[in-house]
Amino acid sequence: MQSRWWSCGIRLVAWTWVWSLALHGAWCIPANEVNLLDSRSVVGDLGWVAYPNNGWEEIGEVDEDYAPIHTYQVCRVMEQNQNNWLHTNWILTEGAQRVFIELKFTLRDCNSLPGGVGTCKETFNMYYYETDEGDEEIDGEMNDGTGMTEEVDRAMKESRYFKVDTIAADESFTELDLGDRVMKLNTEVRDLGPLTQKGFYLAFQDLGACIALVSVRVFYKRCPFLVKSLAEFPDTIPGSEASQLVEVVGRCVNNSLPLYEPPRMHCSTEGEWLVPIGKCVCQPGFEEINGSCQVCKVGFYRSLLESPACSKCPPHSVARQTGATACSCEDGWYKIDSDPPNMACTRPPSGPRNAISNVNETSVFLEWSVPMETGNRKDVRYNILCRQVLPEGRGLEECGPNVRFLPRRVGLSNTSVMVADLQSHTNYSFLLEAVNGVSELAKEHAKQYVSLNVTTNQAAPSPVSVVRKGVTGKSSIAISWAEPDRPNGIILEYEIKYFEKEQDSSYTIIKSKETEMVVEGLKPSSAYIFQVRARTSAGYGAFSRRFEFQTSPYLTATSERAQASIVAVAITLALVLLAVVAGFLLSGRRHGGFGLAETGDEDLVYHIKFPGVRTYIDPLTYEDPNQAVHEFAQEIDVSFISIERIIGAGEFGEVCSGPLRLPGKREIQVAIKTLKVGYTEQQRRDFLWEASIMGQFNHPNIIRLEGVVTKSKPVMIITEYMENGSLDTFLKKNDGQFTVIQLVGMLRGIASGMRYLSDMGYVHRDLAARNILVNSNLVSKVSDFGLSRVLEDDAEATYTTRGGKIPIRWTAPEAIAYRKFTSASDVWSYGIVMWEVMSYGERPYWEMSNQDVIKAVEESYRLPGPMDCPEALYHLMMDCWQRERSNRPKFDEIVCLLDKLIRNPSSLKKLVNSSHRVSNLLVEHASVEGSCSARSQTVGEWLDSIKMGRYTELFMEGGYSSLETVAQMTSEDLRRVGVNLAGHQKKIITSIQEMRVHMNSTNSTVNI
Repeated sequence: MQSRWWSCGIRLVAWTWVWSLALHGAWCIPANEVNLLDSRSVVGDLGWVAYPNNGWEEIGEVDEDYAPIHTYQVCRVMEQNQNNWLHTNWILTEGAQRVFIELKFTLRDCNSLPGGVGTCKETFNMYYYETDEGDEEIDGEMNDGTGMTEEVDRAMKESRYFKVDTIAADESFTELDLGDRVMKLNTEVRDLGPLTQKGFYLAFQDLGACIALVSVRVFYKRCPFLVKSLAEFPDTIPGSEASQLVEVVGRCVNNSLPLYEPPRMHCSTEGEWLVPIGKCVCQPGFEEINGSCQVCKVGFYRSLLESPACSKCPPHSVARQTGATACSCEDGWYKIDSDPPNMACTRPPSGPRNAISNVNETSVFLEWSVPMETGNRKDVRYNILCRQVLPEGRGLEECGPNVRFLPRRVGLSNTSVMVADLQSHTNYSFLLEAVNGVSELAKEHAKQYVSLNVTTNQAAPSPVSVVRKGVTGKSSIAISWAEPDRPNGIILEYEIKYFEKEQDSSYTIIKSKETEMVVEGLKPSSAYIFQVRARTSAGYGAFSRRFEFQTSPYLTATSERAQASIVAVAITLALVLLAVVAGFLLSGRRHGGFGLAETGDEDLVYHIKFPGVRTYIDPLTYEDPNQAVHEFAQEIDVSFISIERIIGAGEFGEVCSGPLRLPGKREIQVAIKTLKVGYTEQQRRDFLWEASIMGQFNHPNIIRLEGVVTKSKPVMIITEYMENGSLDTFLKKNDGQFTVIQLVGMLRGIASGMRYLSDMGYVHRDLAARNILVNSNLVSKVSDFGLSRVLEDDAEATYTTRGGKIPIRWTAPEAIAYRKFTSASDVWSYGIVMWEVMSYGERPYWEMSNQDVIKAVEESYRLPGPMDCPEALYHLMMDCWQRERSNRPKFDEIVCLLDKLIRNPSSLKKLVNSSHRVSNLLVEHASVEGSCSARSQTVGEWLDSIKMGRYTELFMEGGYSSLETVAQMTSEDLRRVGVNLAGHQKKIITSIQEMRVHMNSTNSTVNI
């Protein structure tokens, strides 16, 4: 009776919970959960097995919709030693390796029960048993009528189960709760795994609790079907381990393809998709729109998987169908395979324009302009067809293989070419053709040529190709040779050069009008090198290659005496020649030479050098300037030089670059100065004069002369190639990018080169940053030894005095006034170079006129220290600018001081005090009675004066329209207006600091 009363109470609570559960929608199941068992969804009896029979009891109720609700309850709390079991039916796992059990139950508080209870628990146990097939014995009746058998059977069944957990209630109800119909439902979830069989049973054991099992739900989690980034991932059951991720390879759908690798995702044990890798993209001809691949419309294409969308066909191409992967070119327009898909279709170029020719003996320089129509391509190249006009109107014949094209005949990227080794006094026809990448595709395109007809002049003969040995004696060798292949006129004579092998520094030249000669006075059993060249009215041709012949052995006494006589005569002649030269040097006067120091316009002081110390020799002392060139410069065969590109222009012609390939030496890059066509003999001498000077120098900080080309046209001077060009331009391009030590290193190199020139007795006269060249390793080298040309482009750059033009801004006062050029005047110029370097190529004296510069320097005005200039360097500049030249330091002293500064970098940390600098920001540079007058200045003018004019608009937009507001700016203000480069920030802030000092020192007397 009491048991049924408790049961009714429990049943009441259970029905109340079910009704409330239905109202609150708790029946919803997450999408990633799959139910294997849900006691709430069974329509009929659950059919679970309970034993003993008086233990668990199935109670059937209905919810507010009259749907059946199944609960199991037990409440045998009045009896001792309870062991009540409830077995579920066999549950199929469906392949899941880990399942979850959700229990919903109510439980009576033992403390709320009346006294005299036999036993009471507030927990129950849950077990499971795995099997591949359902066990009919468990589903059948457990009691066969004999108590012993039931106990044995029961023990056997229970032994097969494994305990999952002991389930306790978080909340229990009391008798008061029954009266108030308060729901106190407990929910517990446990998991099982790993499962290895096809199915399992669950069992619930009651040991004396008052409990109602409202619902049992068994489910597993899965990663549901998913489409992500055009990839389809199927339903996936997770692994058995809690931390295990199952990798799943997706399948590209909807006209898509994998990008680089197949898409993958990972399924977690919680049924969540994690760690996406790779993706699918629409295949060519389609684009992704709203998560699906849509076909490209007519007139659009998509060829690359990496491109996001269809693109409109580029110019001169069409796509006439949907889903195009490429656009086809319109008629008359073409593409090559290497052209990118988004490039417009192109066509062949028109012919070259404005073609001209310059004939120099047997060489022709052809030059033209780019075609009017390039076909919308940048790979325009040029081909040359050379044809010789045959005499008597017999037509044209293609030029033979001996004709050379510099740099090449076909595939020219430049708009000029040198054609050499033509025949003299011969008519030639040249066809110039422009081609590009699609010229070969346009078969129907008529090629457009430009024709030039030229006639070559008289020229020196070609080299003698073969020299043969005849009868050989003990002290003589008979040689013969054939006339040059291209005599280019009547051969007037031949010149034979010979010397003993390995003694090429001492050679003998003899002449002959015949093509044979017997050379006598040779050593017996000795090897000699012979070279022959021919001369016509146009001059000498090049020497032949070297031919080695050997005399016979056994020298006779007569020959010995003859040889001794020859040596004696040679020594006597050498002594006489030496005496003549010495007398000339002691009594003669050189005019305008750089190898002496001038103390006046007329008085000359010669540099006396000790024996063994090399001294500079002025080329003007040579009666024949050509002799000076060949004395100090190596003649280079033009075939060893390839002109690749034009890098500049000089007074005499173009400056080019290209490789020099001397036999037996590695290829090097060189600079090539060319003498333009139509020169006079005086221009040729002036052009080669610089080579005669450079050839005497050999120092790592002096530009190195490689040689000259004087035997063919054009005449060339070959020097080492300096990758970074002139120092002033290089510094302007890299404003603020070098450390002080790097700048001092450049200055040290210049000073070292000038020390070498000074020691040789050479005065440069034009030392400036524009005449310093810089290579790729930042090595500075002194160059420009001509001084026969205008030194700067503008008319005011030089000041004309008696004897020529002077670079005023770099020249010492005594050299301007009296033309006293000495090493001391070079030191003054070196101080200006120091200022240029430390100011990163700023123009000395800014916009002052030459006359103002002369007047200011005479009145003791000196350039202020550049921004961020170390005090030690500015002191050295001021020493270089001493009025008395005897007070200026020597170059060896300058090198020594710079070496000390480099070894002790801390000495460079102290900068020039800005309060003592004459500001170039707020004052005019024109000198007025030795001082500078103030003037008004705008923000734009101030920025221009410090070479930061690019920021004028940003300053105005930021509200900094006056110098008063600019003077209050900080680094943060500069960043805010858009000055982001650290070097530019530093330069502007330094200038602002100077502005503040100037404002304070003038007590507002300067009108800003």
